[in-house]
Amino acid sequence: MTISIPNNPINQELDRSALRSRRLRHRDLALGVATPIALLLLWQLASSTNLIDAKIFTPPSTIFSTAITLVKNGVLTHDLGITSLRLIVGFVTGGALGIVVGIVLGIFRTLRAAFSPLFAALYAVPQIAVLPLLLVIFGIGETPKILTVAAVSFFVLEINAMAGVRSIDPQLLEAGRAYGAKGRRLFWHVLIPGSLPAVFTGLRVAAALALVVVTATEFVAANSGLGYLVWNSWQLFEPNQMYVGLITIALVGVVLTGIIELIARKVMPWSRRSSHD
Repeated sequence: MTISIPNNPINQELDRSALRSRRLRHRDLALGVATPIALLLLWQLASSTNLIDAKIFTPPSTIFSTAITLVKNGVLTHDLGITSLRLIVGFVTGGALGIVVGIVLGIFRTLRAAFSPLFAALYAVPQIAVLPLLLVIFGIGETPKILTVAAVSFFVLEINAMAGVRSIDPQLLEAGRAYGAKGRRLFWHVLIPGSLPAVFTGLRVAAALALVVVTATEFVAANSGLGYLVWNSWQLFEPNQMYVGLITIALVGVVLTGIIELIARKVMPWSRRSSHD
């Protein structure tokens, strides 16, 4: 004699929710891949049929062959490596410092009152506008470029980290204290997790701005890097290479954002479970 145990309605709902979540992720991935491919095909078709000027809007097939050539002769890999190094060093250094300062200002009201107006004023100045001053101080080298990237990363993360700490629900803090969380325990188990969503939002924004800034600095103060590749190709009127540089910059942004998203999912699994379409 066998006894059949009916399925728990709660488990059934959880299974349906998990299946729905997987389907949505697969759909989003498919759309994310299919959309740029469709646009490239339309671009190729428009260039081939002379709907657009192929001399200015270089066909993707030509851009691809140019990219292969630049990879083989080492130009693209060299410039990609230089830009990536400047971006990573500046982003990590400035971002880490911004997170620490933002959390400290979020916790201590006196420090926030003392420094927030100053940081707000400095953030209002476009960081790329400070590059000439940095060039005067440090000379033409890697330091001004990295510091410019670090500056924009610092201010974005400082603002978001401070806002994240200040936006934590006071009832959550009281609940933590009620369970005996004080000092370091309250900091690591309540304040830090509570501020993580704002911090990762800041990381996404800072990554995009850092890429813009490092490219802009390479336009005017470098003889290497993806920004230099784009600018030099424009000066020599070589749109093929210019498009290669632009697309590579875009891919760097996609990869960097993807890495941040993966880290966010690992660090904040509850955020992934609570998100829905």
